[in-house]
Amino acid sequence: MIEPPVSTFYLIRHGETDWNLDGRWQGHSDVPLNAAGQLQALRLARRLAEEGVRFDALYSSDLSRARETAAALGGTLGRELHTAPALREIDLGTWAGKTLADIAAAYPDQWQKLQHNEDFPRGGGESFAAFQARVLGWLESAAEMHSGGKICVVTHGGWIRAALLHALGLTWGERDRIPAIGNGSITILEGAAGRWTVARMNNTPRIQTAGGEEEHLEENEG
Repeated sequence: MIEPPVSTFYLIRHGETDWNLDGRWQGHSDVPLNAAGQLQALRLARRLAEEGVRFDALYSSDLSRARETAAALGGTLGRELHTAPALREIDLGTWAGKTLADIAAAYPDQWQKLQHNEDFPRGGGESFAAFQARVLGWLESAAEMHSGGKICVVTHGGWIRAALLHALGLTWGERDRIPAIGNGSITILEGAAGRWTVARMNNTPRIQTAGGEEEHLEENEG
């Protein structure tokens, strides 16, 4: 039996937003990049170009923070940008815009369920099971469409973590075994016929600044 060609996915988390700095959960809220996030996107695009990375396709979540990051990559790397709602972060419903402390205070019963690894629609939005099914459905479809290709996907921290949990054979209750996904970080998955391996996880490369100094893209989840 001939094995299908392996597809390579560069999963990139969007640049920083003010809500990231404030520790606010974003979900489907359409929060734009802040100035630091815009700079992260430009520097990441330049670094990928310098490394000679070539993509067969460029996809992004349709939310502003991901779309703006992807636009910087597309402009530098010369790829047309395609947006997909399936690449959005988990839907947090009424939890969106709140900090962990806010959620714990406003929804103590739901918060306790979360601490005990019970899966339920966060704030009336999505459960993790439904969210991960959305993530994997898109990945499998894209791998089939771009069989053997190299695909750049600009998305969100939770989306990347859901994909990693599946690839590593971990459950949602084991999510703490995966580090926080940093703004501007690169995670690389390789897969074919539903089998996935992790080639790189949460890599935040050192980026050359305009002044010649090295700057590290900070890890930030929120």
